[in-house]
Amino acid sequence: LVFTLNVTSYDPSLVSCKADYFIFCVLLYIFLISLTLVTVVGNLLVIISIIHFKQLHSPTNYLILSLAVADLLIGLLIFPLNMAFSVHFCMETMNVFCKLRYSLDYMISVTSILNLCCISVDRFYAVCQPLMYKSKITDQVVGLMITFAWLAAFIFGILAMAVITSFETCTEVCFSLICLICVLTYYVPSIVLISVYFNIYLVSQRQARSIQNTGPAPSKKERKATKTMSIVIGLFLLCWLPLFILFPIHTLNYISVILFEPFNWLAMSNSMLNPFIYAFFYKWFRSAFHMIVSGKILRSDLMEKQVCSPLSFCPRKESEQTCRKRFAV
Repeated sequence: LVFTLNVTSYDPSLVSCKADYFIFCVLLYIFLISLTLVTVVGNLLVIISIIHFKQLHSPTNYLILSLAVADLLIGLLIFPLNMAFSVHFCMETMNVFCKLRYSLDYMISVTSILNLCCISVDRFYAVCQPLMYKSKITDQVVGLMITFAWLAAFIFGILAMAVITSFETCTEVCFSLICLICVLTYYVPSIVLISVYFNIYLVSQRQARSIQNTGPAPSKKERKATKTMSIVIGLFLLCWLPLFILFPIHTLNYISVILFEPFNWLAMSNSMLNPFIYAFFYKWFRSAFHMIVSGKILRSDLMEKQVCSPLSFCPRKESEQTCRKRFAV
């Protein structure tokens, strides 16, 4: 069945940037541009931190890097397209613009959730199978997982574009197709993520209660990383859930564009949150952010770094013991 959204019921003069709503449009642009800048800058800091500091080169951080790249692309590509649409709702009738918007939305959102699935696998082995972690989750394996996530998302984006272009206008959508997309891109991965992390939680609780436990247990560092990434994944699922609930309903024209768009921005704003989560939980990320923003990353006495956990950017005059204490996780 093909349903057509009745976008003609909306008066473009009520939402377009004309005289009566000029101030509203300016304020909306300021807010959305600010959101875009925070998202881009925050994820750039994460990317530069992981790439520059060699002691952040770990399988888990490579997956975080891949997720940050996806969030950066959302800020650079998806935010501007959605910004134009949010201020000019009548642009829904612009075929090329609209099809490009939805195709990129699908592709990058799928990339994010597949990266989160890869992170859940990494955390499962780190907590539930600590002895097998280093042999199972190698740099090569992580590279394959990241390649799969991006390649699968790219293929999905191409297929989404092919399906969308089969409609005469962007307002013609197949309800059953939208439901299938929601199930495959959100609900199935969400069930996988929740199942994996629930299993991790059970194992962690069992390890904590087992006084006589002499078996292998994950380190404090791994437990903290798992807790942090569970918050990242939980926020992702919560931010995107309203959109995936409303999207099929919006297809049937039961929800107005004006009501739908804020939930769309709620979902995309999740890309802004992750850098704040890393900075809140990890002293080494805060230290890396500070060095990048202050320009200390370019200082000559920090170019030759001591090996110092968790970051190797301490000045040579500072003792390793002092450095470890300052940057302890």
